[in-house]
Amino acid sequence: MLGEKGNLLKAPWPKYDAELAKEQEIEIPVQVNGKLRSRVTVPADADEAFVLERALADEKVKAAIAGKQIVKKIYVPGKMVNLVVK
Repeated sequence: MLGEKGNLLKAPWPKYDAELAKEQEIEIPVQVNGKLRSRVTVPADADEAFVLERALADEKVKAAIAGKQIVKKIYVPGKMVNLVVK
């Protein structure tokens, strides 16, 4: 009826392309002493320094660490950031 030639049942299934399915940006949760304080959106291929920079620049995180010393910065690639403060 639409003018197509051939049978739909014999058409090949579309091929899967991992590059097209890959996320461009990811959302990383930021914790301070194990408590969720914020989430930052970063490019999927961002390195640790960039993610930590974005996490420390977030207003909610700044408020949570104000007047405290950062003892340790924990980054799990593509998953989360945890800042340990005293």
